[in-house]
Amino acid sequence: MAPITIKVKQNGPYVVAGDDVARLTIVDHAGRPIVPEGTSVSLCRCGASASKPFCDGTHGRIGFVGAEAALAAGAGSE
Repeated sequence: MAPITIKVKQNGPYVVAGDDVARLTIVDHAGRPIVPEGTSVSLCRCGASASKPFCDGTHGRIGFVGAEAALAAGAGSE
């Protein structure tokens, strides 16, 4: 059985994957449980998804830049 992993996609979502993902429970802001289906789930990191907490691909349309890239870009601007 593959362990659950959380991968940070460059300028994209957090991808939670593994054989037991269906056993995870995500709790929304009102305390309601959301049970993911399948073997992976992509969680929004840009804040612009219309299907929060899940990623709907909006990050690509708005040009989201993850903190890693933003920090690297700003490092040489001082």
